[in-house]
Amino acid sequence: MLSPHEFATLMLVKEAPDQADLNRADLDVLLEQQLVSLEQLTCGCQHLDLTVEGHSILKALTRNH
Repeated sequence: MLSPHEFATLMLVKEAPDQADLNRADLDVLLEQQLVSLEQLTCGCQHLDLTVEGHSILKALTRNH
């Protein structure tokens, strides 16, 4: 089960993947649970994106509310 902060981070990754002020601990949990992916770009930048599982979690969350 994800904490409220982890859910919020998941939503931020979906809406603003280039956010610089994401909580690293929450992001690490999402990476560990394979809900987000971190891609290293050729320019040296990193890009966050939701995985299929991450999209499913958010879809299930919004479906219940």
